[in-house]
Amino acid sequence: MLRMSTQIAVRLPDELVAYVDQAVATGRVRSRAELVTRLIARDARRQRAEEDLQRLIEAGALEDPETLAMVVATAGTPVTDD
Repeated sequence: MLRMSTQIAVRLPDELVAYVDQAVATGRVRSRAELVTRLIARDARRQRAEEDLQRLIEAGALEDPETLAMVVATAGTPVTDD
C-alpha cells in the first residue's frame, strides 16, 4: 500500500535527538522519520482510545458488568505499531 507523505521540520532537544539517533544506530528503527511516525501514530491511537472510553462513560455503558469487564480486559492489551 502506497502512502502519501509530507516532510515537516521538527525541533527537538539534544537529548531527544540522541535518543532517536541511538534507536537508528541500534537498528530498532530504520530512520528518524520511522521513529517519529511510530510515536505519533501510537499517540493518535491512545487519543482515540481515550475518546472511546469517554463516550462509554458518558453513555453509562460501563454500568453494564459485561461491558465493564470487556473494557478492563482490553485495557491491558499492549500497544503495537501495526
